[in-house]
Amino acid sequence: MATIQDIGVSAAINILSAVIFLLAFAFLRLQPINDRVYFPKWYLKGSRQSPSHGGAFVRKFVNLDMRSYLKFLSWMPAALQMPEDELISHAGLDSAVYLRIYLTGYVTCISFLSWTFF
Repeated sequence: MATIQDIGVSAAINILSAVIFLLAFAFLRLQPINDRVYFPKWYLKGSRQSPSHGGAFVRKFVNLDMRSYLKFLSWMPAALQMPEDELISHAGLDSAVYLRIYLTGYVTCISFLSWTFF
């Protein structure tokens, strides 16, 4: 039978891995080489051009603008407030599923903490 300590270690590992995946997603999303992967609809509409068409060689692959790294999660509040249909039309089904997974994990953690401590 699992003890409270075992459950706590498991929860810590899950939370840590979720934070690591969120940070990896946010970091990779900022790199110009991954632009077509994270913003395909913008390329299809013609509102964004490939980073390989201009600039220095390093700037095609690595984002050197440090200000963008400071506000790398600025998209999250707007995405969380968007209705799901609008989010799917704006960012795609995979983004809606990604946010749904994080919201489910958040609700699970809150309910577990309230069940455990209150």
